[in-house]
Amino acid sequence: MKGEVLDDVALLMTERDAVVTAVDDLAAGHEVHVDDYTVTLADDVPFGHKFAIRPIGRGDDVVKYGEVIGRATVDIAPGDWVHTHNCESTRGRGDLEAATGGGGE
Repeated sequence: MKGEVLDDVALLMTERDAVVTAVDDLAAGHEVHVDDYTVTLADDVPFGHKFAIRPIGRGDDVVKYGEVIGRATVDIAPGDWVHTHNCESTRGRGDLEAATGGGGE
């Protein structure tokens, strides 16, 4: 399998990732060991969803699978569930392309 499974509950694909994917339903308070530190979940994280393993500042890129998947809309702490309430997609956003002059012709 590509990537690393953390404590049999989360998938970390690259060292660059700020978030991991839950491979089981996880309850708030669950601890996951990442390298030499422990992340305690602040929220319930459903199977297939992601949670932060390092701080992500408001406006910073959210990296998963080694790729930018969105931007944090608020500060995100390690252990926070990362979803539409605190992350916005930056993929396929014609409005962002138009604002930056990227065009989509």
